[in-house]
Amino acid sequence: MDFETVMQELEALGKERTKKTYISNGAHEPLFGVATGAMKPLAKKIKKNQPLAEQLYATGNYDAMYFAGIIADPMAMTEADFDRWIDGAYFYMLSDYVVAVTLSEADIAQVVADKWIASGEELIMSAGWSCYCWLLGNRKDGEFDPSKIASMLDQVEKTIHDSPVRTKSSMNNFVYTVGISYVPLHDKAVETAEAVGPVELKRDNKKSSILLASETIQKGIDRGQLGFKRKYVRC
Repeated sequence: MDFETVMQELEALGKERTKKTYISNGAHEPLFGVATGAMKPLAKKIKKNQPLAEQLYATGNYDAMYFAGIIADPMAMTEADFDRWIDGAYFYMLSDYVVAVTLSEADIAQVVADKWIASGEELIMSAGWSCYCWLLGNRKDGEFDPSKIASMLDQVEKTIHDSPVRTKSSMNNFVYTVGISYVPLHDKAVETAEAVGPVELKRDNKKSSILLASETIQKGIDRGQLGFKRKYVRC
C-alpha cells in the first residue's frame, strides 16, 4: 500500500468529534481525527514498513504520525532517526505515545532515553521517562541495572517538583511503573512516592490536577498487579 492510499484511508476514518478531542489535548492541524482502534485493520494489512512510516511521520499530520509509529520498524531506526522523530513531536501524545513507544522496542532504547532525560527540554525529557515506563512494563527485570533504576528514582525525588508539567507527569508515572512492574525496587519506589507526595500539574486554561504515585501504586497492588508486564507495547 502506497503513501497516497494510506493518507486517503486515514482521512476516510476521521471523525469530527475525535478531531476535537485531539485538538483539546494539544494536537493541531493538519489532522483527520482517527480513533486509534480504527487504525488496526489498516496496520494489519501493512505490518512493518519503515520507509512508509518515515513518509507518514514527515507529513506533520497527527493521525499519519501516530500511524507511522504503529507500522515503524524500531530495529531499523538509528539514534539519529529517533532524534529526528522526537524533534517533530510537538505535543505529549506524540512524544510519549508514539516516539517513546517506538523507541522502547529498539535495542538502543535505554541509551537514547538516557540522553533525552538529560536534555532539559520538556517533551524530550518526558519521552525519555515515558520510554522507561514502556520498557519496565514489558521487558524482564533482568534487563535492567537495579542501581541505575534506583538512581533514577533518587533523581525524581530531587527534581520532580521543579520540572516542566509534561516531564513531571512522566516522572510520576515512572515511580508508579517501578513500584508495580519492577519488583526488585518495589519498596524503594513506594518510599520515593511517599517522599515526593502530591505532584501538582498546572496547565494553561485548565484546572490544575494532582498526581499521587503512592496512591496509584497501592491501587495496583490491591488489584493484584504487582509484577505486571505487558505482552506488547505497540497496538
